[in-house]
Amino acid sequence: MWRNRTAFRPSVVERIDELFADGGAPPAVVVFVDAWTSLGGSQYLDSPGTGNYHTYLCDEVVPWVDARYRTIPDREHRAITGKSSGGYGAMVTPMLRPDLWGGLATHAGDAIFENYQPEFRQVARTLRDEYDGSYERFWEDFRSRPAFSKDSDAYLLNIWCMAACYSADPDGAVRLPFELTTGRVVPEIWERWLAWDPVRMVSDHADALRELRAIYIDAGRRDEFYLDLGAEAFRAALERIGVTDVFFELFDASHMGIEYRYPLALKYLAERL
Repeated sequence: MWRNRTAFRPSVVERIDELFADGGAPPAVVVFVDAWTSLGGSQYLDSPGTGNYHTYLCDEVVPWVDARYRTIPDREHRAITGKSSGGYGAMVTPMLRPDLWGGLATHAGDAIFENYQPEFRQVARTLRDEYDGSYERFWEDFRSRPAFSKDSDAYLLNIWCMAACYSADPDGAVRLPFELTTGRVVPEIWERWLAWDPVRMVSDHADALRELRAIYIDAGRRDEFYLDLGAEAFRAALERIGVTDVFFELFDASHMGIEYRYPLALKYLAERL
């Protein structure tokens, strides 16, 4: 997917090649990580609902790269960057493993989990009206036709997949944070989601965040998922713990088509690290 081309736009790999070929940033090794799952993304977390993708990233990918490429193999010279779910992973991974990461860049990363809640009622109504209140029926239908051929596919898939990452039981059973019949929040499961909100995690991981050498945050002002507000909240949470040396920008764009921002973050990280 990283190599995919959109009309009139270079691919992400070509943009990054151009950045370094033109001397726009200090040389760096850039690693593209595949954390895709059968449900879509993984949020780069360990979960019995999707797999141990946090462990994979930190304990498999990092040492594999260091063993095979000319890296500087320490946290002071290693950063993580991503967009949307990848931006979420970029925020939480250095908090969870400060021994490995010295910087982060997040483009419109998932934050302020209250932003998910409007989809709860959409899911409840759509399941009632189209799938007899059953996610199993949705999955049967979804897998029988071209993906996203119905408008409701996006939010039905998104909420299930987030629950698989944030609130799966030890046996892998996915627990939703709301009642399927009403959309009403189930507090004990919703709290499991909130524990993974990057904004809420900041205070518990303040020491790790204060040690980072580079923090880059941006988002489009017209982000359809209001992740510009999440970016604002993450920056404010960092400020509350005394982290003010942060690159922060809201720019004129939506959530989509912002891959031209990726080289800006890479340049910032490479210069700092």
